[in-house]
Amino acid sequence: MSSSVLTRPTAPLDPPPPDYQRRAGIGVDDLPIPSRTARARTRAARAVTASAAIVVFAGLWEVAPRLGLVDRVFLPPLSSALAALGDLAASGELWVHVRASVSRALVGLSIAVAAAVPLGALIGRSPRVARFLSPLLELFRNTAALALLPVFVLILGIGETSKVALVVYACFFPILLSTITGVRTVDPLLVKSARSLGIRPVALFTKVTLPAAVPTIFTGIRMAGAASILVLVAAEMVGARAGLGYLVTASQQNFQIPAMYAGILAIAFVGIAINTALLLIERRVSRWRPAA
Repeated sequence: MSSSVLTRPTAPLDPPPPDYQRRAGIGVDDLPIPSRTARARTRAARAVTASAAIVVFAGLWEVAPRLGLVDRVFLPPLSSALAALGDLAASGELWVHVRASVSRALVGLSIAVAAAVPLGALIGRSPRVARFLSPLLELFRNTAALALLPVFVLILGIGETSKVALVVYACFFPILLSTITGVRTVDPLLVKSARSLGIRPVALFTKVTLPAAVPTIFTGIRMAGAASILVLVAAEMVGARAGLGYLVTASQQNFQIPAMYAGILAIAFVGIAINTALLLIERRVSRWRPAA
């Protein structure tokens, strides 16, 4: 046997085709499945990694005032703020403010979704409508919501209407832009395949285009959910008798510093709760998507 045959480099193996399992007769049930213990350990490791920064921040907040690095009169330890939060919750005062803020935020967010999604879908589908409305939308999109707070108060008064309207304005544009992007970036092959099956334009939009754009639309809705709380808190600081923004401002004016930080923590918790709820809704309405 020639030595050249023995020393000839072997060609690298080609990667298996995507359907190699089907060709080889291997079913999904035949593949090794990670044990529950391994999956639990993976989830625990991810949870620890995700919460590490929060734990460090909380530790610094607790230790810095106690070591005199900051004046504890103006920045009390985290434990003092949590104790004040517990006292407000036990007395029922916290829930009054949370209920007022959450109801305003949800009403404003719902109105913004109902208005922005259809308009964004129309702009995304019709170039003529886009050319007609783009200058006006760009004008208002680049105008900060809080800059218009005095206008809303003058026109709508200092009551609930002005606060809800401000939330609608702040939430409208993130949802609108995400809807336009989602409708325009739908896979053209998907649309052509649906048209080849004889689907009518209305059904094509409701059954193909809009469901395919749901993930992008929900990105804007989640951004709007965060904006709703931020803008609403600022509005409640100006003129309100209930709400988390009013709680923070009233505590600061009365020099109840722990209660002020308790209100700030409550705002953070409410924002996290709204974002989590929107994530759950997104997963439910887009169950066709493969799990990440």
